[in-house]
Amino acid sequence: MRHTIHDGPLGPLTYVADDDAIVGIYFPGHWVKPAQDDFGVQVSPDDDEILALATAQLDDYAAGERQEFTVPVATNGDALSEQVWALLRQIPYGATTTYGELARQLGNPHLAQAVGRSVGHNPISIVIPCHRVIGSDGSLTGYAGGLDRKRFLLELEEPAEAKAARLF
Repeated sequence: MRHTIHDGPLGPLTYVADDDAIVGIYFPGHWVKPAQDDFGVQVSPDDDEILALATAQLDDYAAGERQEFTVPVATNGDALSEQVWALLRQIPYGATTTYGELARQLGNPHLAQAVGRSVGHNPISIVIPCHRVIGSDGSLTGYAGGLDRKRFLLELEEPAEAKAARLF
């Protein structure tokens, strides 16, 4: 395990890698994250291929120059969380879905709250796009990086025709 803290367009993010995969991307004040001691030694992304790839791809994304990520990731959640995170990866750039819709995709509309917990425990922010999940009424709901970041990410991904149609 090793980590780096990279201050990019989204602020300082902590990137955690284990072997050849990213296992965590955390915002300052992230709601649910492991203890700093669990991140391993701090290294420079210049000295670590996976961390360098992750920081470069996130910077490109935040600059509007990337829509998909190729950096390898590894998650270690319970069975439901793994299913939810797999569904999050299928939400296209510029699209949103709801907790209820994810629960329906899992075959049980009564799982919306459990889906919400799994979304909130997503260890790999942005790359596994939990920011694309909104309330059933279209409202922005909680986000581990804060609602301002969620709004920024959704506006970054918003299709040009939707931006043009917005009054505010």
